[in-house]
Amino acid sequence: MFVSASTRCFSDKSLAEACFLIDDLEFDKVELWMDESQNHLKPSELIKDPDGFCLRYRDATRLAPVAFCIDSELSAAEFKVICRVAKQLKVAQITLAASKLGTPFNSEIDRLREYLKIASEDGIRVSIKTKTGHLTEDPDTAIELCQAAPGVGLTLDPSYYICGPHRGGNFDQVYPYVFHVHLRDTTTDSLQVPMGLGQIDYNRITSQLERVKYNLALSVEVLPELIEPNARSMELRKLRHYLESLL
Repeated sequence: MFVSASTRCFSDKSLAEACFLIDDLEFDKVELWMDESQNHLKPSELIKDPDGFCLRYRDATRLAPVAFCIDSELSAAEFKVICRVAKQLKVAQITLAASKLGTPFNSEIDRLREYLKIASEDGIRVSIKTKTGHLTEDPDTAIELCQAAPGVGLTLDPSYYICGPHRGGNFDQVYPYVFHVHLRDTTTDSLQVPMGLGQIDYNRITSQLERVKYNLALSVEVLPELIEPNARSMELRKLRHYLESLL
């Protein structure tokens, strides 16, 4: 396993500035977060000029991109272009948002199978994020989605299983399906708290991942809207040091 940071941590900045700050905090790997409703990085920027984006990224930072995380809905054609960009940047992991609660199960399976087929052509893994308000907010349903669309995995964000409808419940059953991990500290009442004040058992999470032979990223994803700007860099530094000490 290795530690990376998501540009979501600095989504109030430009992508170039976010990468500069992450590099300055001594991370060497980065996850690129994108959302069409935000100014940080829009999927449409990649789709409009994929080759140009790759050149601009390589000119802007030395950070190795290890994953994409997309919070916007994409058509199959748009996703195909995103996969092309991922391949050019040697990114082998894309996280998508699962459909929202109320979406018919079969419709979500059809969508995931279509996206998996597209990504597989470029050797890219596809996972859906475990998140409150989405079909993955219940760990058993999240597993059922993966089983019904073989090859699709989960991006485990344990915060939403600790602070959400599932709070207090066990979610060990998801570990065999985990392709990617997002981490911050959390309590049952607050999605994000300063590291050390929450209930995320990082040691147990890494131990469970080791049992299933997980050897991919632990991506720090601090939510900027839930932290004081002056405390953000220190929080990322603490998380990086602690996670690296576990590996």
